[in-house]
Amino acid sequence: MLILGIESSCDETAASVVEDCTQVRSNIIASQAAEHGLYGGVVPELASRRHCENIHAVVTQALAEAGVTVDDLDGIAVTYTPGLIGALLVGVSYAKGMALAAGKPLIPVHHLTGHIAANYIAWPDLAPPYLCLVVSGGHTLLAEVQDRTTFKILGTTRDDAAGECFDKCARVLGYPYPGGVQIDKAAQVGDASKYPLPRPRVAGSELDFSFSGLKTAVINTVHHASQVGDPVDTASMAASLQQTVAAILTEKTELAAKLTGYRTIAVAGGVSANSGLRRAMQAMCDRHGYRLCVPPLALCGDNAAMIACQGSYNFLAGITADMSLNAYATRSIEAERM
Repeated sequence: MLILGIESSCDETAASVVEDCTQVRSNIIASQAAEHGLYGGVVPELASRRHCENIHAVVTQALAEAGVTVDDLDGIAVTYTPGLIGALLVGVSYAKGMALAAGKPLIPVHHLTGHIAANYIAWPDLAPPYLCLVVSGGHTLLAEVQDRTTFKILGTTRDDAAGECFDKCARVLGYPYPGGVQIDKAAQVGDASKYPLPRPRVAGSELDFSFSGLKTAVINTVHHASQVGDPVDTASMAASLQQTVAAILTEKTELAAKLTGYRTIAVAGGVSANSGLRRAMQAMCDRHGYRLCVPPLALCGDNAAMIACQGSYNFLAGITADMSLNAYATRSIEAERM
């Protein structure tokens, strides 16, 4: 079985061909990070325009590197939610046109379930049910993966996502976009104990997250230091921030594992590349004898291999769409079965 995956939810135009669910034949990514870095973050209209310019060449290259043609494909999978609506529409429109012209099944994929599926590529023996922490620039949630196409949300963020917290704090600390990577680099040489930071909690909802207060604490500390002429040790602030975010994420995951009884834990999403989070999660899992599955760095960020992988499982489960498929800026992973 050969599935083409197309991803355009933010600022990467990507296409990939995956064979038999987990064997990656090609994985092409055209990143816009350097261009958006000039503005300190993603500019939605600019991202959409670049997707329009890049998508045909990226898909063509993915097919060529995989050594296949459109006729060889069993289906075309595409990210349809969540993300920047204009960016999503480029990928959805292209996939719909391609599927219609070639007479191939169109397979809708929720971006976050794609991130979860990246673990199947890295860990082919990983099988549901298990617990997964999904953590990225726009989303933070704990999900019970009941099977490869059925998910139950156990906890989610009430305000900012962990990746958003990293990016906004990085900006106030003077680091360039993308900020999460810069925070991780700076944290390696900082003193995490120099700036004690709060660990916000959500009253009455022990598995939900809140990062807005943490972000505000960092910003206020930096602004106050600037007002009184006290230089900020940016590396130490980065180290403290990273340690705090990792601790919050790990503690919530540990509690969810205790409440559900799962002994296999996966981490997915762009922030799963963070070295502090990886260390904290591994240490927690080692203490309890849990199995930890985290994708390699190349599969943590947005890519189309994960979309083709999840698309393969959706296809096998009979999850396809017709030409009325639309893009949605936000939608729960619990609605993956359309």
